[in-house]
This record gives sequence, C-alpha cells and structure tokens, in this order.
Amino acid sequence: MGTRRIRDTRKNEKGQSLVEVALVVPMLLLLVIGIAEFGRTWMMKNILTGAAREAIRAVVVTPYSETTAKNRGLEILASAGLTTPDIAFGSTTEADLSVTRNATASYGFPVVLVGFIPGLNTRRYRSPARRRCARNNMEGRPIG
Repeated sequence: MGTRRIRDTRKNEKGQSLVEVALVVPMLLLLVIGIAEFGRTWMMKNILTGAAREAIRAVVVTPYSETTAKNRGLEILASAGLTTPDIAFGSTTEADLSVTRNATASYGFPVVLVGFIPGLNTRRYRSPARRRCARNNMEGRPIG
C-alpha cells in the first residue's frame, strides 16, 4: 500500500520540471540581456567621453578651428560605429583672462532591452568635456 502512494505522487509531479523551467528561463534571459545592454551602454558612454575630450583637446592645444575639432571627434565616433552623433562647443571667459572651453558629445543610443515599449527604444546620452586654457593677450590664441 505504501508503494502505491509513492507512484501516485510521482505521477502528479510529472510536469513540475517543465513549469519550473518555464518560469525561470525568461527571468534568466532578461538578466543576461540586461547585463549585455548595460555593458553596451557603458562602452558607448566611454566612447562619447573620449571623443569629447579629443575634440576639446584639438581646440585648446593647437590653434584648430571648431570645425576641424568637431570633425576629429566625429571621426572617433564613426570609427566606433556611432552613426549619427553630434558635438557642440562652448566657452566661458574667467576674470583672470583664462578661457574654459566646453565640448559635449551626444548620441541617440538604441536600447534593445526595452525596445518593445513605445517611447523607450532610443535614449539620448551626453558626455561633456571641459578644458581651461590661458590666453595670450597679444594674439588672443590659447597657450598650451
């Protein structure tokens, strides 16, 4: 009589493993895809930061124009596969005649994980860079 109960119990648990897998696999896939998406976003943010720094360096260190510096930053972004980025420049003059130059690289990053939710498929990321340079009062060009 004891063996019959064990057999009946096992018969009722036949689909238990399938239900457990059906509940756990989607959560694991969501976790793995989320980790990969976070890595992609982090890499893209680092690329934007590097491009903004290179563009502001080109403006400050050498007497390039903003157009040349913007092209240099866009080259870096294009080599990383970012197709429609933008780089904007600005400056502020301090009381000691030094100038702080600003560059901001921005990119609309397609987010895969939440792409099925309307309005969340693309997120705009910005990465600023700032560099201070002294002014030569005679020529008005930055010094190192």
